[in-house]
This record gives sequence, structure tokens and C-alpha cells, in this order.
Amino acid sequence: MRLDRRALLLVGLFSPAAAFAEKFASKYNPIAEPIADGLWIVHGADEAIAFANGGAIANSAIIATEAGAVLFDPGVSREHGLALGALAQRLTGKPVGRVYISHLHPDHAMGAAAFDPAIVHALPATRAELERDGEGFSDAMYRLLADWMKGTAIVLPQGDVSEGAVEFGRRQFRLMALKGHSGGDLALLDEATGTLIAGDLVFHDRAPSTPHANLPDWRASLDVLAALPHKLLVPGHGPIDRNGAAIAQTRDWLDWIEATLRDAVARGLDMSEAGDLPIPPRFSTLKAARYELQRSVSHFYPGLEAELLPRL
Repeated sequence: MRLDRRALLLVGLFSPAAAFAEKFASKYNPIAEPIADGLWIVHGADEAIAFANGGAIANSAIIATEAGAVLFDPGVSREHGLALGALAQRLTGKPVGRVYISHLHPDHAMGAAAFDPAIVHALPATRAELERDGEGFSDAMYRLLADWMKGTAIVLPQGDVSEGAVEFGRRQFRLMALKGHSGGDLALLDEATGTLIAGDLVFHDRAPSTPHANLPDWRASLDVLAALPHKLLVPGHGPIDRNGAAIAQTRDWLDWIEATLRDAVARGLDMSEAGDLPIPPRFSTLKAARYELQRSVSHFYPGLEAELLPRL
């Protein structure tokens, strides 16, 4: 049997790399910010996934209940998920009893490897997308993050989440089955505190990413979230939103990206030129703005060229 480096890391058999992995895995040190009664946010780095940050770029939320902690988005790797689980137990006095995955992207989903699949839940669309793309994501994360990913295998969530009210550990949640950032985007409202946990449907002071985006669906989901009364909003990336600005900011960026790229194609700009277009001053506070503009060019340009340019 032939074992490549990824497989050796997965089982911990590649001794020098395993020792290196222990060194770096010990650096996951998630810190929780209390934001409401029995509810904490763990901030991700406002950066692209890179070895230096261990891929810990997405926000996670921890909610205390009588039946155990609820962890919303378990991070990028098994070690990251273990660190988040240990933090949740220290904060709540109970182990994680339920994990929700907001959508398929690895910075939010692959930390499920730290938990019993029976307690990991997501929308049916998210499970289907992970069945389709999970192995590809895994390969990409092992290439980018190397030893941070030690022991991380794909764990498929129970694809059993549906729209509506749910109770766990005597705590009431409202679950919303949305889409647009991906084919299945889960949002959760904690009824006790009025805290809306929006996943990557909402970015705050960080430019939105668009690898699987459907912009009309995304705007429709933002309409749903904007109409939902809430006191606080936990975005998928960026700081907590206490004044209702993040949904509008996300929509503004998406509208600008679409209009700008459609205009760039109509003017005959190539992808490199489109990626270098000026970014409006109103987005000057958004982290990773140039990076996400250039990524969005790669995501949308081929389709826009096919739509807008004449066939020869």
C-alpha cells in the first residue's frame, strides 16, 4: 500500500512531520468574547487561509445550554475543532452537545472531524455539497496548512436541519435555511438574547468571498435577515455587529462587485485589468478588499464574458 504525505499526516505516522504538527497544533488558542447571556463569539483572523494562521479565519459561536454547549461552526481542522470544544467546555461547564455547520467552506466545516458525527448538523444542501467537494477541500487544506491538518478527515454532518424553531437544552433557537453565499446557508437566531448568527451570509468590515456565490439568492437571503428582529449579529467574518450595519455593508459590496465586473467585461478589460480596478473609498475599512475583488474576478468573469460578449 502506498501512503502519500497527506495520508501519513492523517494517521500520524510521518514522524518528523508529526512532531512538527504537534508544535503548530498547540498554537491554536481560540479566545472567546462574551457578547450575551450564555453566548460567546470566537473571532477568526481577518485574513486569507494561510499556514501562519492555521486556517483559523472564520468566526465561531458558543452557546451554553443545559444539554451541553452548542458550537456554531467548528473551525478548519481536527485540532482547531478540539481547541474550540475544550474552550466551550471551560466556558459552559459542559462538553459540546451539538455542532452546527453553516455551509460547506472548509474554514467553517472541517473542524467537525473533532466531534462525533451524530452531533454534527447542517442543511441537506450543505451535506450534499460536502459530499461533492469535501475531498477536494481536504486536499487543498493539506497543501496550504500542512501539519495543522494532522488527523483531519472529512466528517459529513447529519443533513437534517430544516427551517423553524428548535429547542436544545431548554434553549430556544430559530433556524433559517437560506442560500446565496453557497447552495445552503444556515443562520441561527438565539431567542433568549436576540443574537443572530449569520454565517457567511454576512461579512462585517471584511470583504465578502464569492467562490460559490449566487448573487440574486444572496440578496434574497439578506432581505430575510434584515427583516428579522435581532439585537446583535455575529457575522461569518469580522467583528460583531451591534448597530445593524453589517447586512447593508455586505449588500453594498455585492452590488458593487456585480456592477463593476459587468462594466469591466462590457469595456473589454481582461481579468488582470479588472482585478486592478480602483476600490471605492467607502470600502477602505474592509479587510482583504483587493484580495476578494481579484478572487471574485476569477469566480464571475468567465460567466459574464459568456453572457455579455458577442459570439464570433
